[in-house]
Amino acid sequence: MVSGTRRLISSGSTFERMVGYSRALVDGDDVFVSGTTGFDYATMTIDPDPVVQTRQCFANITQALSQAGCTLADVVRVRYLLTDASLFETLGPVFGEHFAEIRPAATAMVVGLVDARMKIEIEVQARRQRA
Repeated sequence: MVSGTRRLISSGSTFERMVGYSRALVDGDDVFVSGTTGFDYATMTIDPDPVVQTRQCFANITQALSQAGCTLADVVRVRYLLTDASLFETLGPVFGEHFAEIRPAATAMVVGLVDARMKIEIEVQARRQRA
């Protein structure tokens, strides 16, 4: 806990400690989930299949949102960072499985990621619903 309504959420990833960031940060009703890759944080392994990585990204994001008192239905913004534009056609349907009904604002970009095993990174912003 830093102060006031700001709360830090960790996945337990060694990357968070090494680099000095949080998996997610809750600030009032806003929840910011850091760029999340397809690593399984329990085993610190990553599957080479981009579809499997994408599903793991969503599992990791869902876990972080849950700790913040949210679900994917609360996501208002998503950014997809792909290492190759050709992945979009394959991964787009996986995105749709999670967001077809929610339809947050979205951006997809082609980027270089810090580990060659990573094919995708997903970042979301959510707004917690008031009771």
